[in-house]
Amino acid sequence: MNTWFAVDITVESEATEAVESALNILDAIGTEIDMFPKAQGEPRLVTGFFDAMPDESVVRSAAKESLAIYGFAADAIKGIATRVVEESDWLAEWKKHWIPTTVGRFIIAPPWADIGETDAIVIRIEPNMAFGTGTHETTQLCLQAIDNNFRVGQSFLDVGTGTGILAIAAAKLTTESIEEDEKAHQNKFLNSVSSVLSVVKILAFDTDADSIKIANENAAANGVSACIEFDQRSIGNDTHTFDFICANLTLDVIVPLLPLLLEKAKKTLVLSGILAEQRDTIATEIEKFQISNSKSEIAGLKFETKGEWIAVIVTNGA
Repeated sequence: MNTWFAVDITVESEATEAVESALNILDAIGTEIDMFPKAQGEPRLVTGFFDAMPDESVVRSAAKESLAIYGFAADAIKGIATRVVEESDWLAEWKKHWIPTTVGRFIIAPPWADIGETDAIVIRIEPNMAFGTGTHETTQLCLQAIDNNFRVGQSFLDVGTGTGILAIAAAKLTTESIEEDEKAHQNKFLNSVSSVLSVVKILAFDTDADSIKIANENAAANGVSACIEFDQRSIGNDTHTFDFICANLTLDVIVPLLPLLLEKAKKTLVLSGILAEQRDTIATEIEKFQISNSKSEIAGLKFETKGEWIAVIVTNGA
């Protein structure tokens, strides 16, 4: 049985998001907020799970910096404690606290959640150690960008797929749109979902073998495993071009890959995992590429913000 380490931070209820962001910056493999009813103004518990126990002084420093960004004083933190967590305990905690998240047309939900009748596109994600359960701002920014910009029939690449949630979202949009059209035309003039998807490329890369395994399992649970090819690799010179590319990584990972990401995205590139304070840095890096590449046809650059995170949406002029 695997063992992880938890950091519990008791904080003023209004500042929970700031503390959760700090834990994510420290590379927590999962976070949770105690959402059980509290008396007004009563502090809440925010927990981060880690492969190795972080130094408390590092945690406190990161939390204070995040609190300042969100406009809170350092004394919003009421206490910090650590503990060892067995795998079964970790999953039980997720089941208690993870509730469905709505992003645009999507509802991201755990397998056990009862959604009921809905016109939304439901994506079921099993909580585990791979990044991307729909609760983090960067995942939500990418999902919203897909909802707003992805078009059925476009090829799609997810770089750093984690749980596979973004590739699953693209596949779900495609399959549900085709199914609706088939029903409207009484199946007389349109191909089946499987035949259409056979010519639509939806690929997802991750360098972590466990993430690829988890992503495959999630795709199967959502009925789209035949639509997505998961591959343990990163984007490279031999990667084909795609109409739509998502890269929800971090700035230090994105910058070295940026020339390839811009080159391989034919229509739309979505970048996230970037802090709002890093906006000028990523904009400058994109401008450098545009200046140095005479074939560059960047038509638009749009920034979306959620909490302290941003997504950059780059559109191609072609």
